[in-house]
Amino acid sequence: MLAEAKRSIVVVIDLQGKLMDMVHRPRLVVAATQRLLRLAEMFEVPVVLTEQYPERLGATHPEVLELYDGLKTPKRRVAKVSFGCCGDPGFEQALDEVRPGLAVDQRQLIVAGIEAHVCVMQTVLESLRAGSEVQVCWEATSGRGIEYRQWALERMQQAGASITNHESVGFEWARDKNHPQFKSMSRLFKEGQLVD
Repeated sequence: MLAEAKRSIVVVIDLQGKLMDMVHRPRLVVAATQRLLRLAEMFEVPVVLTEQYPERLGATHPEVLELYDGLKTPKRRVAKVSFGCCGDPGFEQALDEVRPGLAVDQRQLIVAGIEAHVCVMQTVLESLRAGSEVQVCWEATSGRGIEYRQWALERMQQAGASITNHESVGFEWARDKNHPQFKSMSRLFKEGQLVD
């Protein structure tokens, strides 16, 4: 399915300090997530940001958190101790609050985060089982090592998630060049290549 702005929720999972220092291609993950958040703002798509045990692992990466804090679109920040977001009742509550009245099987979750083989994968698999559509932005998702990331993305895809990227999501939200946000989106994508 193509991403639809009116049904989408961007979910940013555990992009936190101590973890970010250990993952494969951390600068790419941060830069791609920043662009995804800017797209969410342009297309008025709500955002749910989670943090795994922040008292121990620290807050979200400062560059991501700064963008998140400045969002005007509906947003929620959820601290959790369960690995998969769906294991925390605050996550489901946050999804309901940012998209009130949208049934679980109508949701499209656009996912970024770490680690691909733990918190991201558990969240994706549980969300799929609940009936939501899930798209995972590969360049905004990582883990401790390329193999962890690779096999997690493959497992999520085999389970029914779509593997995508932030640019594809933006173009799907816009649908055509006449969308009021198309020029802003185009400028964003022309800002240069994402750092690796």
